[in-house]
Amino acid sequence: MRLKFKSTLLSVALVAGFAATTTAHAQAKWEPTKPVEFIISAGPGGGADQMARMIQGIISKNNLMKQSMIPVNKGAGAGAEGYLAIKEAKGDPHKIIITLSNLFTTPRATGVPFKWQDMTPVAMLALDQFVLWTNTEKGYKSAKDYVDAAKAAGPNKFKMGGTGSKQEDQIITVALEKATGTKFTYVPFAGGGAVAVQLVGNHVDSTVNNPIEAVAQWRAGKLTAQCVFDTQRMPYKEKITPTLSWNDVPTCREVGVNTDYVMLRGIFMPPGVTQAQVDFYVDLFKKVRETPEWKKFMADGAFNQTFMTGKEFTNWLEKADAQHAQLMKEAGFIAK
Repeated sequence: MRLKFKSTLLSVALVAGFAATTTAHAQAKWEPTKPVEFIISAGPGGGADQMARMIQGIISKNNLMKQSMIPVNKGAGAGAEGYLAIKEAKGDPHKIIITLSNLFTTPRATGVPFKWQDMTPVAMLALDQFVLWTNTEKGYKSAKDYVDAAKAAGPNKFKMGGTGSKQEDQIITVALEKATGTKFTYVPFAGGGAVAVQLVGNHVDSTVNNPIEAVAQWRAGKLTAQCVFDTQRMPYKEKITPTLSWNDVPTCREVGVNTDYVMLRGIFMPPGVTQAQVDFYVDLFKKVRETPEWKKFMADGAFNQTFMTGKEFTNWLEKADAQHAQLMKEAGFIAK
C-alpha cells in the first residue's frame, strides 16, 4: 500500500512538472495571433513616422513576424491621442507604439491624464539628434553667424520653425534663447516634414529638425546643417552632400552655442501585458536592428544607436522624465 501511494505521488509530481514546463514553454513562445497595430504618436512625414514605416517594411521584407504590422498615425494633441489609445488598451499585446520625448512633455504641457508609467516599456531603439538648420540661400557660414544676425535684428524678428507647441523643438528654442541672449518667434507645424519645407520656402529663418527630417533638403543643397545639439559630433563619416558628412557638422557647443538635447525613439505596449509578450517584441526589434536596411537608415539619419531594454531602459526613462520636468518648468510650459 505504501509503495502504491508513493508511486501515485510520483505520477502526480511528474504530471504537474510536465504541465508547468508546457505552460512555461507556451508563454516563452508567445507570438501575435492577428495583425499588430503600430501606433505613431506623431503626424505623417516626421521622424517617428519615417522610422515606424521603415520598421514595418523591414519586418515584412524579411518575414520577421507571421502577422502583419499596420502603422497608424495618432498624433493629435501632440501625441496624446496615441498615448491614450495605448493606455486604454490594457492587456492587448496586438498594439504597440513608437514614442518621441513627447511622452514626457505632452502630459505636462496639456494636462492630459497620461504618464509614461501608464504604458509597458519595451525597448529604446535609438536616440535622435537635433540639428540647427538654416536656408543655404541666406549664406550663414556658422551657427554663430546666424545667432549674431538674429541678435542684430532684435528680439522676435527671426522665426524658428518646429514641430508642435511646448514640445521638444520649442524646449530647445527656449534653451537656445538662454544660451545666446536673443529671442526667437517660435512657429509650430504639424510634423518635421512640414518644418523642412517651410524653411526651404523661407517662411521661417531656422529650424531645429532631426537629421532624418531634413536630410533630403541638405543633400539637395537647399538647407545648411549648422550644428548638432549634442555633447559630441555624430560618428557617421560617409558623405551625404558632395562635400560633407554628418561627422563634419560641429556640436553647437563647439561654435559657442552652449546647449544640447537628444530625443527618445522607443517602443511601448499597453499596461497589463505579460513578460512573454514583451519578450516577443524585444526579440523582434533585435532582429530588425541586425538588418542592412536598418543600419543604412541609422546612418542616413545620423542616429545615436543606443539600445536598451528592461531595468536599464526604465532607469533611463526615470532620469529623462525628471530632466523634462525641470526643462519645462524653466520654460514656463507646465499646464496650470
